[in-house]
Amino acid sequence: MNTILVTGATGKVGGHVVSSLAAKGVPVRALVRDPDRAALPHGVEAVTGDLTAPETLEAALRGVRGVFLMWPGLPVEPKTVEAVAGPDRHVVYLSTDVTDLADGEPATSYHQEIERLIRRSGAEWTFLRAIDFATNTLGWAGQIRQGVVRLPYGGAARSLIHERDIADVAVEALTSEGHGGSAYLLTGPEAITHTDQVRIVGEAIGREVRWEELPVETARRQLTEAWGDSGFVDARLKAWAGFVDVPERVTDTVPRLLGRPARTFRSWARDHADDFR
Repeated sequence: MNTILVTGATGKVGGHVVSSLAAKGVPVRALVRDPDRAALPHGVEAVTGDLTAPETLEAALRGVRGVFLMWPGLPVEPKTVEAVAGPDRHVVYLSTDVTDLADGEPATSYHQEIERLIRRSGAEWTFLRAIDFATNTLGWAGQIRQGVVRLPYGGAARSLIHERDIADVAVEALTSEGHGGSAYLLTGPEAITHTDQVRIVGEAIGREVRWEELPVETARRQLTEAWGDSGFVDARLKAWAGFVDVPERVTDTVPRLLGRPARTFRSWARDHADDFR
């Protein structure tokens, strides 16, 4: 059976990919910075490597047929993508909701740039375009512990996806035929408002938590101080405003590929209740 290399192997998505592949008896190799500190399932091979340093990847890629690729949000290193996306490999790349780029068209995100590099590589590829992760609501944990989340656009309806569903789709793509050349848009099963997300998390932890509308300009200042990127903050606020009038898209990709419903936000909140306590 061909070995599969998992990057981001100790992260929220990659960790589930590793454990699911190992449970299926698939030979798994985990790319990590420090094998001695990586908590991995029994039988998983830990190999040292750094995606920003392509010269460190030779041993990790030796004999590998499939790769689950996550990019750490750093500047794109084309030589790394070239090394990972060999002509005899299937690369499953965790991307986001981006459009395909034509040759010569400038990329608006590193995800588009990496997708284009993979397409050009000659490797078989599958792109998992996750709209947004439910785990991003962990950023509210401090406020939830205080009982009130203060942000604008409580009526913004989001179709957040459970990280385990992303991992399950990745495993399906890596271990079965028919996914090459596909770009899958992944969402949760329904669009839920920010206000309802906060209420649901409160129910999961057994206490009342409420949403309080914050003036947009106040939020812009606070988020810019916290995130350090005013352009990203403006884009987030604009998107949230749009989701008040038009809820975020919901797709049937997860049930279509996995033959079961996508996990709900309520199930995600129960799974992560301890993270909010």
